[in-house]
Amino acid sequence: MSHSKPLSPARIADSVLGLFSNVPPSETLAHLIRYLGTWSGSDKFFMVLQYSLQLLVPLLNLRARLQCKAGLRKLPSSDSAVGLGKFAKLISDSRTLWRIWGLLPIFQWLIALERKAPATRQLLNIERLQGWSMLGYYPLEHLSYLTSKEVIPTTYASPLSKKPITLNPGAMSLLSVRCWAAYVVLQFGHLREDHKLLSMQERTLRKAKSVAPEVDKADFAKRWDAFYSEFALNSVNLPLALHWSTPGGLIGNQLLVDAMCWITAVISFRSGWKATALPVPPPAPKKVEESIPMVEVSEASAYDAEPDAL
Repeated sequence: MSHSKPLSPARIADSVLGLFSNVPPSETLAHLIRYLGTWSGSDKFFMVLQYSLQLLVPLLNLRARLQCKAGLRKLPSSDSAVGLGKFAKLISDSRTLWRIWGLLPIFQWLIALERKAPATRQLLNIERLQGWSMLGYYPLEHLSYLTSKEVIPTTYASPLSKKPITLNPGAMSLLSVRCWAAYVVLQFGHLREDHKLLSMQERTLRKAKSVAPEVDKADFAKRWDAFYSEFALNSVNLPLALHWSTPGGLIGNQLLVDAMCWITAVISFRSGWKATALPVPPPAPKKVEESIPMVEVSEASAYDAEPDAL
């Protein structure tokens, strides 16, 4: 006959208040907190959420119309779609407002760029131009946003003439996106240089007399994955940049624009997730006859300085 221990306040507290003692520590949760604890990580998360909602809203409205035709509901509209659309708009406004901090990493990037130059002179000039394009993008975007919300006035008295100075939110928004479009176009030149450097590193590795350590192979796999992710991201950003840089836009289907934005959001979130992963401990060292010098492939910007105009 088994005898159970009598209940006591300590045992009750352990059973109820100490419930999480049965939950094992999670590296995924730690990674998520580490990633979302950054300004860039939280922005990318809300970017995925925003465009997921914007894709969900027309689907809910379509379902409501079909149900109305089938006699399953009275009105051909979805109340859920209205609420989710408002939530997506709130996220969009919040992301635009908090992107004001994006200018600080750009300054940090440009300062560091002049002290530790990229591998080639061409990369250095490309990154300089990209940095300056971002210095134009961020202030113009926030001037446009704040004037459109009537936070700051659009008309100022001119000290030199009787004609007042007028700030046009639409014109400033268009100009800011064109600065971002310049960054996107320059990024293709940057990726071309990155491809050359990575290919050169691989050829050097293959020509070595000794077998390359596994750590080098894993490092190359990580570099190529980052390269192809950036290429995919930039390939979708280019038509979006051209669309928003043109008065009236080039893409007539808003659903297609939202779908492209969702793709860039997912790619950006994935890249940031991988960038904040803790390094894998290297395997036991093996005897290598010849060491291979590695040429660092510079990135277009630091992780937190990655521009995001979506």
